[in-house]
Amino acid sequence: MKKCNWSLKHSVLCAIALLIMVSCAQEPAATRPQPPAAVSSATMPVAETERDAKKILMSMAGFLAKSPRFSVNLSSSYEVLQESGQKIEFGESRRIIVSRPNGLRVEVAHSDGEKHLVLYDGKEITTFSPTQNVYAQVSKPGGIDEAVTYFLKDLHMRLPLAALLLSRLPTELERRTQTLDYVEKDVIHGTPVHHLAGRTETVDYQVWIPADAQPLPLRMVLTYKNAEGQPSFRAQFFDWNLAPEIQHNQFTFTPPEGARKIAFLAQLPQIGLEGPAKTEQSGGQK
Repeated sequence: MKKCNWSLKHSVLCAIALLIMVSCAQEPAATRPQPPAAVSSATMPVAETERDAKKILMSMAGFLAKSPRFSVNLSSSYEVLQESGQKIEFGESRRIIVSRPNGLRVEVAHSDGEKHLVLYDGKEITTFSPTQNVYAQVSKPGGIDEAVTYFLKDLHMRLPLAALLLSRLPTELERRTQTLDYVEKDVIHGTPVHHLAGRTETVDYQVWIPADAQPLPLRMVLTYKNAEGQPSFRAQFFDWNLAPEIQHNQFTFTPPEGARKIAFLAQLPQIGLEGPAKTEQSGGQK
């Protein structure tokens, strides 16, 4: 069975198509089955929360955009449409380290044991596959925003969650989100959260943001509504750290012994930068 990896370089590292989320806070609330009266009486007033939907989302966007450095761990999964028409879910874990304006490190481990590393130091983007002991590099001076733009515009790749890395995240959300709904007040691992749902031209997204703590996302779901089978990408965020210890060499790459350098574009499909895609004949290797 085949799969399509999403290793961030696309987050990274958003939606970015990901999180590119929000424009109107005045949309009607999302519909859901009517709960029993006892439960209904305990829910937050929809009118109040609906007015705050955009404020909640933009608070998250502004907070992340202004954070000079952070690290976070993700547990994510993505669906891949098989030739048979069945959607199969695959998993991966990521660790992301950001040091603005030009330090980015993404470590990815896929469910099949494959690992990848993506680095950016403000001068070069490096991708490394320990399994194959090959790496690729391309010059891209500037900063994280420029690198992400390069992924999207020049390489024409989907970058799930990459928008979270942008210093212009609030502007991107404002520009791309067509509708935004306040779904409900929920609880994730004991933390009260606001559950929001938005739509862009190509992606439907959901995000869960803490109600009484720093507005760092705890969960996201992206549905690529224009892709065949409308596959979804899901991510859980853990261990947010806004003051991680940064080592001077964390964003630079020193090739290990015997590592072979290859053309950058040849490496991209192997590190999973492509978006959801229909797989080849099922029954082969994942």
